[in-house]
Amino acid sequence: MKDKRIAKLVALAAAAVVSATALTAVAQQPAEPGAPTTDVKSPEAQFRGAPYSMSGEEMHRADDPKMPAMTQAEFDRARQIYFERCAGCHGVLRKGATGKALTPDITLERGTEYLKTFIAYGSPAGMPNWLTSGDFDEATVDLMARYVQHTPPTPPEFSLEDMEKTRKEYIPVAERPTKKMNKYNIENIFSVTLRDDGTIALIDGDTKEIINIVKTGYAVHISRMGANGRYLYVIGRDARVNLIDLWMEKPDNVAEIKVGLEARSIETSKFKGWEDKIAIAGTYWPPQFVLMDGDTLKPRKVVGTRGMDIDNVYHPEPRVAAIVSSHEKPEFLVNAKETGKIWMVDYTDLTNLKMTKIATSKFLHDGGFDSTQRYFLTAANSSNQIVVIDTKKSKLEAIIDVGKIPHPGRGANFKHPKFGPVWATSGLGDESIAIIGTDPKGHKSNAWKVVQTLEGQGGGSLFIKTHPKSNNLWVDTTLNPDPKLSQSVAVFDIRDLTKAPQIIDIAACANIKDDGAKRVVQPEYNKAGDEVWFSVWSAKDKQSAIVVVDDKTRTCKTVLDDKRLVTPTGKFNVYNTQHDVY
Repeated sequence: MKDKRIAKLVALAAAAVVSATALTAVAQQPAEPGAPTTDVKSPEAQFRGAPYSMSGEEMHRADDPKMPAMTQAEFDRARQIYFERCAGCHGVLRKGATGKALTPDITLERGTEYLKTFIAYGSPAGMPNWLTSGDFDEATVDLMARYVQHTPPTPPEFSLEDMEKTRKEYIPVAERPTKKMNKYNIENIFSVTLRDDGTIALIDGDTKEIINIVKTGYAVHISRMGANGRYLYVIGRDARVNLIDLWMEKPDNVAEIKVGLEARSIETSKFKGWEDKIAIAGTYWPPQFVLMDGDTLKPRKVVGTRGMDIDNVYHPEPRVAAIVSSHEKPEFLVNAKETGKIWMVDYTDLTNLKMTKIATSKFLHDGGFDSTQRYFLTAANSSNQIVVIDTKKSKLEAIIDVGKIPHPGRGANFKHPKFGPVWATSGLGDESIAIIGTDPKGHKSNAWKVVQTLEGQGGGSLFIKTHPKSNNLWVDTTLNPDPKLSQSVAVFDIRDLTKAPQIIDIAACANIKDDGAKRVVQPEYNKAGDEVWFSVWSAKDKQSAIVVVDDKTRTCKTVLDDKRLVTPTGKFNVYNTQHDVY
């Protein structure tokens, strides 16, 4: 714990636990199917009685009298905040994965004061410091501490018919350009998530000018390029998929669809002869994935992921995390997070879908290919492991123990001076950076082992990055509660990894005058591999920026501080994303 506030957190949390001992744990009640009942005219409300208060303000009906009082308006507001800020780690049903479970049997024992302290100050293991970062005020911290002690509402399902009703084809395929209609160097365009604005910024990587601000879903999680380098697919946390045509005079949306209520992943077919014919999107809620036509987003097949986990225990919410497209076969690899199973989905016949489920390790999250693009390495984050899949043989190759809560993004491939080709991951839970051998032919004794562990700045790392033309390995610490760590990055020289990393204060380069959080997140290279782009991420009402660093000199080169860059987070270079360069 490198920050004095963490010591304060521990002391306050301990005191809160003592004060909460009088509370009795309450078993979580099974959630009722469908949307949560708030309609006082519903049969249930008429039978049980509508919620009310003496002040005349409608109260949320708690399942247990020990649950803290909340008005219905408070509950509804907290439910939206939880969806936007918390569900990704803790789950829609709050059963946990990357983050701890937050079901009432646990949270009621902790009590409101403990929960307020943890929400406010965060932890080095990746829990954001919502109060001290400026994202929440004290009233919101109190609201969320009370909310997570209530039974989580179960959202409605979302069918193929529901999806089709939301689909919009703004420009039909027959009316789209037949050739590139602009002068942009498309391969060096960046798709930048403007998280809380519900948009992405398309930025010219050559001129650093904004090409267009494109309306998308809320908090776009990932941008994926089609195999042909024309269509950009983005998916928001609200499960809205947008298809953007980069050939247009001014690149913009040509189609969109909503595939559920919460989502993280989108991908298109890459195998030869199938380029961009099939798109796939996976959702956190409902737990399922959908296969679509790649050029229109018309949904064709929905597949649910509920079922038995690797321990043969039924799980109601196996969220779909990373999806990648195999280069070896016409298959998608789909991570079913909570069950610990990777689905190999053959997309050549959507009517008679063939799927192989590979049992691996629980809490599968994100990952990427090795340098040969044969092996898929993915984090089983709360299991503290990396899973390796041989996509040529469609089988499990290895499970590797690493540091606490690995969070690689796509990871980083490079040639180690001693161990040859390797892949690296940083993590949320501690400062360790695991370097894994990936060359079973040339370096067999080192393959699928941690050959070296580096020490980064601390826990809270979200992304690690390098480039085939670079000698640098960049590691952020975005979610560390210490501002000195969250606003800077560590950079290692991959030619000599015995040397300590250089620490670069990226937020200082941005020269932002206000008091925003200025968290630095996700290094991303340009196509040439001589620039690294970083987001300096503050709250929606604070100034944010993008800092471009010269990779060779490790010095700040350009600052993009256009006021339209609201809460920038993920950045995806077209060429590197299209060709899985990382």
